[in-house]
Amino acid sequence: MILACHNLNKFFGEQLIVKDGSFHIEDIEKAALVGVNGAGKSTILKMIVGEEPADDGQIILTRGKTLGYLAQQQDMEAGRTIYEEVKTAKADIIELEQQIRSIEKELKLLEGEELQNRLSTYNRLMSRFESENGYAYESELIGVLKGLGFQEKEFDKKTETLSGGQKTRVSLGKLLLTKPDILLLDEPTNHLDLNSITWLETYLINYPGAVLIVSHDRFFLNRVVSKVIEIENGTIRMYAGNYKAYADKKQQIRDAMIKEYLNQQNEIKHQEAVIEKLRQFNREKSIRRAESREKMLNKITPVEKPREAAREMHFSLEPSCISGNDVLRVEGLSKSFESQTLFRDVSFEITRGEHVAIIGDNGTGKTTLLKILNQVLLPDTGSFTLGSKVKIGYYDQEHHVLHSRKNIFDEISDDYPTLTNTQIRSTLAAFQFTGDDVYKLIKDLSGGEKGRVSLAKLMLSEANFLILDEPTNHLDITSKEILEKALNDYTGTVLYVSHDRYFINQTATRILELVNQTFVNYIGNYDYYLEKKDELVKVYASAGSSPSISSNGEFLSAGASESVSEGKLSWQEQKAQQAKERKRQNELEKTEERITLLEDRNAEIDELMTREDVYSNSVKCQELSLEKAVKTKELEKLYEKWGNLADT
Repeated sequence: MILACHNLNKFFGEQLIVKDGSFHIEDIEKAALVGVNGAGKSTILKMIVGEEPADDGQIILTRGKTLGYLAQQQDMEAGRTIYEEVKTAKADIIELEQQIRSIEKELKLLEGEELQNRLSTYNRLMSRFESENGYAYESELIGVLKGLGFQEKEFDKKTETLSGGQKTRVSLGKLLLTKPDILLLDEPTNHLDLNSITWLETYLINYPGAVLIVSHDRFFLNRVVSKVIEIENGTIRMYAGNYKAYADKKQQIRDAMIKEYLNQQNEIKHQEAVIEKLRQFNREKSIRRAESREKMLNKITPVEKPREAAREMHFSLEPSCISGNDVLRVEGLSKSFESQTLFRDVSFEITRGEHVAIIGDNGTGKTTLLKILNQVLLPDTGSFTLGSKVKIGYYDQEHHVLHSRKNIFDEISDDYPTLTNTQIRSTLAAFQFTGDDVYKLIKDLSGGEKGRVSLAKLMLSEANFLILDEPTNHLDITSKEILEKALNDYTGTVLYVSHDRYFINQTATRILELVNQTFVNYIGNYDYYLEKKDELVKVYASAGSSPSISSNGEFLSAGASESVSEGKLSWQEQKAQQAKERKRQNELEKTEERITLLEDRNAEIDELMTREDVYSNSVKCQELSLEKAVKTKELEKLYEKWGNLADT
């Protein structure tokens, strides 16, 4: 064990952060610290590194072990370049190398015993230099910077000119190169593109020390961690396995607790009803029986009602009208900034009902494309056309659609003046803004709070074409899951940019990857993209190829006719498969609904049969028994049908 936290207690005023919380990390263990926004995850990391004092409890780091911490916000000394800043992580190796070079110069001037002593020191330093991989430290440094998404031409940028996200990447690179025995990482995947996140995953999986990660990236956590530490309502619990194992186990436990509680409540109500009935008979024997049951009832140890989950968003997205089948057509679009070409002569179409995710490295132009479609920026060449009755709803990751000087209530009421005060408050309550929260100024909100206000406006827009730029940024995992459900239930069309692979996997029916200044088209979710990526990039985005568009909307490259025809067949097969899958899902849902209806009626019949006015009426009993037999027979067929559909 490298780190142990025992009986931690922490309050901020009257707000409970953690009470009697305990957990531990083994020597090379990779663990996640999870919880909703505001649960106290970052506070616990700060307590471990000593930035925030604990009110009570012990934090024990094994003697001689080193600890490294990546915070969400970074302060950096001005005057250094990116390369120079990261190079400070290897200060010990650099100093060791300087000592070795100095001794090499001295050796030419020494002889005898003095030479032997200096050679002994030289050999000792060289042995240490080699054991710490001194010869390769520059290659390692460059590898980490490139892995985190920096190009060599950026190495000479001054740190004071960097954005907050770039500074975080520099700090992360520096931290990884110091190789502490335990890494504490607070949202390490923020500001990383997909390639950099994949690189970091591999790096951490193979990291020789321990890692404790705070992250809302479920795909990342599923790949990296083998333990999940949850903080919820001030209580800490540990779960073995990755995030999916934790989520499944947590749901099982919660379902079991709810079932136990409800069963006991039903039993208590049943006994109370029987006792009341016995007392109504007002006979000595029945009163004694009632008293006996009452004594048994009083001996029952009450099962505590499971605590409600933390306040969650709850909303749905519904278009006010249905658009035409052709939603968006982009033709020959190009955009450059000074000498940097983002994309060139791109063309694609989006039809009604599609959920299209745009992915690609940072700086390739994904957000720029969305801004062009929303007429925030003009393209250099090309055009786009919206289809009939298309109404756009835009979610901007920088929240430029919000007015910093307004409060939340006015932000909604000014844009939707027909809403009553009650309707506005109800809407904001759905996004976790209640009471005086609605009068907070936009400029004082956190990133997550601004995101919730933007989502509220998006819901109220009743748009039938949603264009979303990083909609999951700053959302906790629970909120992401709620957004996923809202999008999957949405009957309109969606085009979005995201680095959240789990979110893409759950919501996308098609992926456009921006690579080599053009788009590669994948008809499927993120798992399909991973499966086909290498194959399609070679066909559609080869260096120097000229992208074009086929009649069915697929991207083609010059000189790839054989592969193209295969691609067309693949596209048609995929569309057919998707249609078949949608039909299966619809059948499955209808079957489940019918099963639920029949099961509920059978349970209702069972309840009726326990009533005296029913069981004493032979005609009524026979009618109910016959009805239940018919419904049970139908249920047996539906169970078999459901099993066949589920196994398909």
